Amino acid sequence: MNDQSHGSGAAGGCPVAHGDGITRLYGPESATDSHGIYERLRKRYGAVAPVLLEGDVPAWLVLGYRESRRVLDNPLQFSRDSRIWRDWNEGRIAETSPLIPMLAWRPDCVSQDGEPHRRLRGAVNDVLQAAVGRGIRRHATHFANKQIDGFADKGRADLVADYADYLPMLVMTRILGLAEAEGRRLVESCAQVLKGGEDALMHDGMIREIFGELAERRRSEPGSDLATGLLEHHAALDHDEVVHHLRVVLIAAHVTTNLLARVLQLVLTDASRLSGLISGQLNISAVVEEVMWNSPPLAVMPGRFAASDVELGGQRIEEGDLLVLGLASGNLDPEVRPDPGVSVQGNQAHLAFGAGPHECPGQSIGQSMIEVAVDVLLHRLPGLRLAVPADELTTTASTWDSRLDRLPVEFPV
Repeated sequence: MNDQSHGSGAAGGCPVAHGDGITRLYGPESATDSHGIYERLRKRYGAVAPVLLEGDVPAWLVLGYRESRRVLDNPLQFSRDSRIWRDWNEGRIAETSPLIPMLAWRPDCVSQDGEPHRRLRGAVNDVLQAAVGRGIRRHATHFANKQIDGFADKGRADLVADYADYLPMLVMTRILGLAEAEGRRLVESCAQVLKGGEDALMHDGMIREIFGELAERRRSEPGSDLATGLLEHHAALDHDEVVHHLRVVLIAAHVTTNLLARVLQLVLTDASRLSGLISGQLNISAVVEEVMWNSPPLAVMPGRFAASDVELGGQRIEEGDLLVLGLASGNLDPEVRPDPGVSVQGNQAHLAFGAGPHECPGQSIGQSMIEVAVDVLLHRLPGLRLAVPADELTTTASTWDSRLDRLPVEFPV
């Protein structure tokens, strides 16, 4: 990854796609030192920095907390609709780009603003609330126990690969209307979409194919699930809108797997937190809140597009430029957190769920799944402890997230 001089090019205010002086948010260095990169960019450019995404696609990375809130809160100025993305419209984005699953326009509420967004977002909110009423906690308890059953007699486990990677996905695929086997298949596909690389498009196609088949089944055989809820909603979603919203919910569930892993990491690397949870003196929501500030499950949020020329963080953003939001860097912005060691308990102003009209609608569902997952694990496995020194735990980052590689634990049998 390069972090040399900034060169501006022909594509508006954004750096040219082939500019060798621009920092790349992908590659070996990005995978192992994303926070270091964010801080170097902040030191050099301030709150908004030019970067290159996979395929050397130019973008602005918003590093500042206040700047991120400005972007998130003003969809008229910073649109979610990628059909105004200049590099896309002028043919500079390859049809095979691994960025397409995360940035291209789709017929879902994530890709639209204004009235189209309100119509689709309303449908998603309604069916998610209905899902909560049908027993998120019950499903989470079932799958938590089932995953633990797979390693409870071994005395050891990797709580990333054996637990966190699957639990939220299995709960949400059940809520969506899929069989458990299909849910397990989708774990890898979602991971590949967020990881990027040459297989991202193929896995995104697999996800949409599975949900296309589900939508067709539920049209003739309605069930008590989210797919049926979307099909029957008064907003009258068409087939493609249903499929793409099922995909949105699934991707959100996959992001929750990272949040669960980070919560478990924090609990198991701090004896006081672990004992506090076991004794009931500490509420899991306080731990989740801390993780949301310090290790948000989505480190970089895609994407916003400048609807007109605008100044942001001292940079000249031109109409059609792509912006990506540094949620992790914004949460650690020294202008709002001069001392990151100070407790954030009770402060829910983090960027982890986004903000504004597109703020994540499934926050309470994710919170419920994590509360159940941690509670069941600690009660099923008394004596649970980390099996390696905490400083041996490693992470691997993609453009969009930074995931814990493994969390080896041991416990009495």
